[in-house]
Amino acid sequence: MPQRISKVRITSDFEKSFRKLPTHIQNLAIKKDKWFRLDAFDKRLHTHKLKGELNGYWSYSVDHKYRILFRFLNDDEVIYYDIGTHDIYR
Repeated sequence: MPQRISKVRITSDFEKSFRKLPTHIQNLAIKKDKWFRLDAFDKRLHTHKLKGELNGYWSYSVDHKYRILFRFLNDDEVIYYDIGTHDIYR
Protein backbone atom coordinates (compact mmCIF):
# COMPACT_ATOMS: atom_id res chain seq x y z
CA MET A 1 0.00 0.00 0.00
CA PRO A 2 1.43 3.43 -0.94
CA GLN A 3 2.53 5.74 1.85
CA ARG A 4 1.11 9.11 0.87
CA ILE A 5 2.70 12.30 2.16
CA SER A 6 0.20 15.08 2.81
CA LYS A 7 2.62 17.75 4.02
CA VAL A 8 6.23 18.58 3.17
CA ARG A 9 8.02 21.24 5.22
CA ILE A 10 11.13 22.84 3.74
CA THR A 11 14.16 24.26 5.56
CA SER A 12 15.96 27.41 4.43
CA ASP A 13 19.03 25.23 3.68
CA PHE A 14 16.94 23.17 1.27
CA GLU A 15 15.63 26.33 -0.42
CA LYS A 16 19.16 27.74 -0.85
CA SER A 17 20.52 24.46 -2.22
CA PHE A 18 17.55 24.04 -4.56
CA ARG A 19 18.05 27.52 -6.07
CA LYS A 20 21.70 26.70 -6.84
CA LEU A 21 20.84 23.55 -8.83
CA PRO A 22 20.83 23.48 -12.64
CA THR A 23 17.34 24.14 -14.01
CA HIS A 24 16.94 20.63 -15.41
CA ILE A 25 17.70 19.14 -11.97
CA GLN A 26 15.22 21.53 -10.33
CA ASN A 27 12.54 20.38 -12.77
CA LEU A 28 13.38 16.73 -12.17
CA ALA A 29 13.28 17.28 -8.38
CA ILE A 30 9.79 18.79 -8.71
CA LYS A 31 8.67 15.74 -10.69
CA LYS A 32 10.17 13.34 -8.13
CA ASP A 33 8.55 15.29 -5.28
CA LYS A 34 5.16 14.62 -6.88
CA TRP A 35 5.94 10.89 -6.99
CA PHE A 36 7.18 11.05 -3.38
CA ARG A 37 3.94 12.67 -2.18
CA LEU A 38 1.92 9.88 -3.82
CA ASP A 39 4.13 7.13 -2.38
CA ALA A 40 7.22 7.86 -0.28
CA PHE A 41 8.53 4.37 -1.08
CA ASP A 42 7.94 4.33 -4.84
CA LYS A 43 10.68 2.03 -6.15
CA ARG A 44 11.74 4.63 -8.73
CA LEU A 45 12.84 6.94 -5.88
CA HIS A 46 15.14 4.47 -4.12
CA THR A 47 14.04 5.84 -0.73
CA HIS A 48 16.31 4.59 2.03
CA LYS A 49 17.10 5.12 5.69
CA LEU A 50 20.51 6.55 6.49
CA LYS A 51 22.94 5.27 9.11
CA GLY A 52 25.72 6.56 11.33
CA GLU A 53 25.67 10.29 12.07
CA LEU A 54 22.55 10.64 9.91
CA ASN A 55 20.60 7.95 11.76
CA GLY A 56 16.94 8.97 11.71
CA TYR A 57 17.26 10.69 8.35
CA TRP A 58 16.16 9.33 4.97
CA SER A 59 16.94 10.19 1.38
CA TYR A 60 15.57 9.56 -2.06
CA SER A 61 17.08 9.91 -5.50
CA VAL A 62 16.39 12.77 -7.87
CA ASP A 63 18.76 11.13 -10.38
CA HIS A 64 21.93 9.05 -10.13
CA LYS A 65 23.85 12.03 -8.69
CA TYR A 66 21.36 14.16 -6.71
CA ARG A 67 19.46 13.26 -3.53
CA ILE A 68 16.90 14.82 -1.21
CA LEU A 69 17.65 14.50 2.52
CA PHE A 70 14.56 14.39 4.75
CA ARG A 71 13.01 13.14 7.99
CA PHE A 72 9.57 11.81 8.74
CA LEU A 73 7.74 14.00 11.26
CA ASN A 74 4.89 11.48 11.33
CA ASP A 75 3.38 8.96 8.91
CA ASP A 76 2.24 11.54 6.37
CA GLU A 77 4.45 14.57 7.05
CA VAL A 78 8.14 15.13 6.29
CA ILE A 79 10.72 17.89 6.37
CA TYR A 80 13.20 18.36 3.53
CA TYR A 81 16.60 19.35 4.93
CA ASP A 82 18.80 19.50 1.85
CA ILE A 83 19.15 18.60 -1.81
CA GLY A 84 22.38 17.91 -3.66
CA THR A 85 25.03 15.33 -4.41
CA HIS A 86 26.30 12.84 -1.83
CA ASP A 87 28.13 15.79 -0.23
CA ILE A 88 24.87 16.61 1.61
CA TYR A 89 25.58 13.60 3.82
CA ARG A 90 28.61 15.35 5.32
